[in-house]
Amino acid sequence: MPTMKIVKGDTVKLISGANKGTTGKVVAVNTKDRTVLIEGVGQMHRHVKPSQLNPRGGSKDIHVPVPISKVALVIDEKSAKTSRVAIVKKADGTRTRVARQANNKEIK
Repeated sequence: MPTMKIVKGDTVKLISGANKGTTGKVVAVNTKDRTVLIEGVGQMHRHVKPSQLNPRGGSKDIHVPVPISKVALVIDEKSAKTSRVAIVKKADGTRTRVARQANNKEIK
């Protein structure tokens, strides 16, 4: 499986879908399903049947993951400029993430 280029804590922008153009911080990354949870994006209601723990039932807010192909990394938060990400191996053997559109600027 290839390396995930978006990690927890990154600021990303949605590039397609109903929430196109919104930015948010990555809360969690699911490598198996190749999805990400973004803060403030993908909030839905789930109806819950009454049970012994919750006798009244009702609705519950859940966080729905977004496919990683629908997000782009934000490299400049002021202008919300996005970039693709590459992983570069340095001479000493360490691997770092770099932004392609910023002349291979290293990402923190």
